[in-house]
Amino acid sequence: MDTIKLMAAIAILIGEIAAFYMFEAQSTLLRVIALLVITGVATAVALTSAQGKSLWSFATSARTEVRKVVWPSRQETLQTTLIVLFVVLLVGLFLWAVDGILGWILRSIVGTGG
Repeated sequence: MDTIKLMAAIAILIGEIAAFYMFEAQSTLLRVIALLVITGVATAVALTSAQGKSLWSFATSARTEVRKVVWPSRQETLQTTLIVLFVVLLVGLFLWAVDGILGWILRSIVGTGG
């Protein structure tokens, strides 16, 4: 029975897309509203299946877990961002210096350039 429900939801979505283009002469606003309503119906049909119920359960559990997360304050975020930018700048300068030194050594060995 679950397979039939999922196939019905897919059929509703396919029919919805076909109807959206079939009624091209109608107002775009009305077509989009109908698109949203029919998508809601297809979603409701899909959520009545075992897989849909499982997905809904997972989504509510994930939402509960996200609420448990301790988010950093604005000051902590700003400080961390500035530290990251500073370290990136330092590493960039270091790599630039190493590249310059290695290039100078290579030019000295090969005997080309300055």
